[in-house]
Amino acid sequence: MNTVRPLHDGWTVLPADGSDVPDGVGDRSVPAAVPGCVHTDLLAAGLIPDPYLDDNETRLSWIGRTDWVYETTFDWVDPGDPRVDLVCAGLDTVATVTVNDVELGRTANMHRGYRFDARAALHPGRNTLRVRFDSAYRHAEAVRERLGDRPNAYPEPFNFIRKMACNFGWDWGPNLVTAGIWQEIGLHAWAVARLATVRPLVTVTHHPTGSAEAKVELHVEVERDTDEDITLVAAVVGARAETVVPAGQRSAVVTLTVAEPELWWPRGYGEPARHALDVTLHRADGSTLDTWQRHIGFRSVRLDTTVDPAGSAFTLVVNETPVFVRGVNWIPDDAFPTRVDRARYARRFGQAADAGVNFLRIWGGGRYESEDFYDLADELGLLVGQDFLFACAAYPEEEPIASEVAAEARYQVARLTPHPSLVLWTGNNENIWGWHDWGWQEILDGRTWGLGYYLDVLPGIVAELDPTRPYWPGSPYSGRDDLHPNDPAHGTMHIWDVWNTDDYLKYRRYVPRFLAEFGYQGPPAYATLRRAISDDPLASDSPGMAHHQKAVDGDLKLQRGLDAHLPARRDFDDWHYLTQVNQARAIAVGVRHFRSHRGICMGTILWQLNDCWPVTSWAAVDGDGRRKPLWYALRDAYADRLLTIEPRDGGLALVAVNDTGADWHPHADVTRLTLAGETLAKVGYQLAVPAHSAVTVPLAADLTATGDPRRELLLADAAGQRAWWFFAEDNEINYPAAGYDAAVEPTDGGLRVTVAARTVLRDLTLYPDRLDPAAEVDRALVTLLPGESTEFVVRTGAELDPAALTSRPVLRCVNDIGIVSDNPAAGA
Repeated sequence: MNTVRPLHDGWTVLPADGSDVPDGVGDRSVPAAVPGCVHTDLLAAGLIPDPYLDDNETRLSWIGRTDWVYETTFDWVDPGDPRVDLVCAGLDTVATVTVNDVELGRTANMHRGYRFDARAALHPGRNTLRVRFDSAYRHAEAVRERLGDRPNAYPEPFNFIRKMACNFGWDWGPNLVTAGIWQEIGLHAWAVARLATVRPLVTVTHHPTGSAEAKVELHVEVERDTDEDITLVAAVVGARAETVVPAGQRSAVVTLTVAEPELWWPRGYGEPARHALDVTLHRADGSTLDTWQRHIGFRSVRLDTTVDPAGSAFTLVVNETPVFVRGVNWIPDDAFPTRVDRARYARRFGQAADAGVNFLRIWGGGRYESEDFYDLADELGLLVGQDFLFACAAYPEEEPIASEVAAEARYQVARLTPHPSLVLWTGNNENIWGWHDWGWQEILDGRTWGLGYYLDVLPGIVAELDPTRPYWPGSPYSGRDDLHPNDPAHGTMHIWDVWNTDDYLKYRRYVPRFLAEFGYQGPPAYATLRRAISDDPLASDSPGMAHHQKAVDGDLKLQRGLDAHLPARRDFDDWHYLTQVNQARAIAVGVRHFRSHRGICMGTILWQLNDCWPVTSWAAVDGDGRRKPLWYALRDAYADRLLTIEPRDGGLALVAVNDTGADWHPHADVTRLTLAGETLAKVGYQLAVPAHSAVTVPLAADLTATGDPRRELLLADAAGQRAWWFFAEDNEINYPAAGYDAAVEPTDGGLRVTVAARTVLRDLTLYPDRLDPAAEVDRALVTLLPGESTEFVVRTGAELDPAALTSRPVLRCVNDIGIVSDNPAAGA
């Protein structure tokens, strides 16, 4: 049986001859990790500071403009097989590969694997493998010079090289242009034939009786060096098929049929059942040549784009069940991808699932993710949408880019076909929109910009290699050339006027069919800031904070949002708390509004779940993996069953959203109250909400006719599930000074903090990471009326001071801004 011998040990890296590098770097080789990259190797050797801290990133730009040489030696014993290949799963990016000074090949694409015939270059005994990486910057700039410039969102040449675009910096990411052997590398000795690609194309037929039938059409490509017949055998869930691949033939198709299969379902709709598919290649004498195994899922997927009175739908349909997408955008979880292992993916996926997420969109400026990523998504029932890797730029359609794009797409589509979680291919991120609205047409002056990829090359490859999954040309895209690509009534939409120019209440003016990007910024956790930034004291505009804000005018936009809604800050602690609260509120307003229009809108994908380093950004989980208040707000807004108060037709309405498979019959009480907790009006509503639907009930005039918007609010309550409506903004409300009593007691794994309100407390939030960076809390953004109480459970192994844990700046609410908290009873 064919096996790959890893060559991951004994590597060193050093600058290529003639490179201009700082003193102490150029005259020595250092140990190199494979898989890895030059930045992490230099960091491990103590030759550079951590690029994530302070503004170290700017002092390390020379790394991306340097040529690097990786080298190792290894012993080799001739196995006698006629073929020995050097298999490179990922080289970043412009590489020349030699064995014993014999050139095996060159690469210029980070996003595909390579296989080189190495037999003639190898000799028994000690061998030398060398990979030289030329500067990705210089390569991209040379291609740009030859083909002519193209517009993009940043003054960097990322659209002229097939490399992770965000390596060149983004409005949330550092500019750290990497090089290295970033995926597995090894020798593969084989004889007669091997399984080159295996593509299981799964279709499910759903019958009116409720039964189903699954068909696995297995497409296999073989590479062979003899003319003998070989036999292909496939088996899954008791179904077995085999076929002879005659001499000279390099492809085969076998079909397996499974009656009454256990289906793969997304989160919230059923179990994500998977089944082992085994494929074996045999010689005529029965001996095994090669094997392949993956876990696959039986499920159908399609896009419903039916024209209707509201425009045209964009609904993901899995197993003939329409799914409301509760999604998040995914960016690379680290600027250095090899630092993200399966355990880290599992933590991040757990955070997504715990927030009610059922869909991950892999954004087009990052990477095609690892097998661990898709395998975990398969296991957890998380749906995945994969952008092809084009983002925020015009891309040339000439050589050398065109052939690389096609080869990369063929490689990745074939690689990912086994994964049931992958349900959508998208051609690009914002490029069609950019051509329409960002002044590109005049700049391009007739030059190519990528449309041929999105409308011809990529859909053609998907149709050929993976016709079981839908393809959509862009995000956003409205489905027709005669429509604006970001038309909310058709296809997919991005909303970025909110954040860039407008207040977040403007979300309520949109009812998109499917919202693929929208977001609002906030800073990371305090402990994350203190680890990454040495400014003393911290200030919103101190040098380190400014460097870790990559968005143009980001701090001005944050301040605009604060000015519109919240009290004036007193110090950095106020700024940090209020900007995090405002981020959480902005997204909660948007998600609740969009979900309240369930049926017209069938999906929201937050920008973004995660960060790749410590930075002020749109993420719900910061660069150190800490959950921001936004995460807790998203968990509430993405709950399976949601109660929300929304503006409707000049008044207010109660909306109940049910994203479960069971009907919901809640009794909801809606009460108009004073800030002191006095009841002014109360109306009960008996609701009947069918499975996977939403119900809207206009509120009675007694509830909405406030006498003093600065002193009154609405509370809807259905068996403890609450929705609030404040008639005025916080900077206009006559809040009392925050008054509460707090107690701290030990509990398993940490502490329980009980807060009893003596006044209204708005968006009460506990920040235990200020006392213990490892501490986590179970809830945030809790609003209490006078006489109510709540509990926070803090997971920590440290002994925390109860007085510090229950007072500013650790325990905060909106109405403690500028006021010393009235909390004489805080303590254990």
